[in-house]
Amino acid sequence: MSTATVVGSGPNGLAAALTLARAGITVTVLEAADQIGGGTRSSEALLPGLLHDHCSAIHPMAVGSPLLADLGIQWRWPELDCVHPLDDGTAGVLHRSVEDTAAGLGIDGSRWRTLFSGPAADFDALSQDIMGPLLRMPRHPLALARFGAPTVLPATALARVFRSEAAKALFGGVAAHAFRPLHLPMTSAIGLGILTAGHRHGWAVAAGGSGAIATAMAAELTRLGGSIETGVRVSAANQLPPSEITMFDLAPEAVAQILGDRLPRRVSRAYRNFRRGPGAFKVDFAVQGGVPWRNPDAHRAGTVHLGGSFEEVVSTERAIHAGRLPDRPFVLVGQQYLADPQRSVGDVHPVWSYAHVPNGYTGNATEAIIAQIERFAPGFRDRILDHTTRSTVAMADYNANYAGGDIMTGAKDIRQLTFGPRITLSPYSTGLPGHYICSAATPPGPGAHGMCGYHAARSALTKLTHHQEVSR
Repeated sequence: MSTATVVGSGPNGLAAALTLARAGITVTVLEAADQIGGGTRSSEALLPGLLHDHCSAIHPMAVGSPLLADLGIQWRWPELDCVHPLDDGTAGVLHRSVEDTAAGLGIDGSRWRTLFSGPAADFDALSQDIMGPLLRMPRHPLALARFGAPTVLPATALARVFRSEAAKALFGGVAAHAFRPLHLPMTSAIGLGILTAGHRHGWAVAAGGSGAIATAMAAELTRLGGSIETGVRVSAANQLPPSEITMFDLAPEAVAQILGDRLPRRVSRAYRNFRRGPGAFKVDFAVQGGVPWRNPDAHRAGTVHLGGSFEEVVSTERAIHAGRLPDRPFVLVGQQYLADPQRSVGDVHPVWSYAHVPNGYTGNATEAIIAQIERFAPGFRDRILDHTTRSTVAMADYNANYAGGDIMTGAKDIRQLTFGPRITLSPYSTGLPGHYICSAATPPGPGAHGMCGYHAARSALTKLTHHQEVSR
């Protein structure tokens, strides 16, 4: 029976392991931390019973993932997916329904409807093309062409189709998930992908915390005969057990370090020169009574984007990319407990947040985050019972893939978004036979969907089958 070793138990590592195990491969997962899950971990960080997600929290791309179907994961949805409040008390409001979102955007309703109605209706078919390597023959070329045309635009260009500040800000806040200056080409892509997926499946959370995703994947892997070993850090190739397939749910730099001169020189050079994006500075709060938002819709939203006007979001993302922390950074706030009340303790609620900061930022952004929330929720500071922070340095200690606080595992510029860590038509191949990279550095990129691991494992299985046929 063929064997495989998977290094790293993030959602992509577990997805690769599951895909291999379902094909009859005997799989062992090696995880450096004491807890599996990578970015999909949860814990009672502040008070007993108060449940916080460590990193990945809202899952518009994961809830519809075919890899996660039938694993018993229970999804929960807030009343509203996302709200982007403005200083005048109004807000851009994202509903799961395209029609409801359009109805709330007034003069921009028809434009929102034109942009998202078709792709959202086609998303289940469309996702077969966008949730994998981009440079391949599409299964649904017409749908992909309709969706793909606006994705090549800078977010600043696409935002010009809207006339209201609410619509511009709502789109811009989601586009900012790319951690890229919004005037650059293809900065519309991630925002459009998240919005379209959300309009199809909603911005769901996992019941019991994001750690439930990893738990469900691990349980299925164990049922299939696979095993997971925690507390095992792999830093050199001689620590790897002999296997026909070795998968790395690691950043390219780490793969280059482990494999050393076994890698082809061109691959090693590309992995070591892998470009990093800005970082995240995370703060979790225990809040009495929840956040006192000025805008009433924000009280019902699972996610709240705090960046002010579209122009302000553009300015802050440009500053972050240039290595400067603005006084008012872009802040994401998660209120997962609205969809999953078991995370709260009575009237004390877990509030998840992070700010975009420069990669490797060594300062303390806690006060800037509190001030940004207070800007749109006067009195928030007085409701904080406790808080805990995770700086860019601590983020990298928590998960080595997040070097400098880069939770995207690499800058999502045109080249890396299209090809992954190196220019090739085989983004999961390391160039060393039997060895593959399956982290979020590869297509389709970040998220708890597991599709990087799935596609990497399918590539490995194809080559293994071909090798076995040739050897007969």
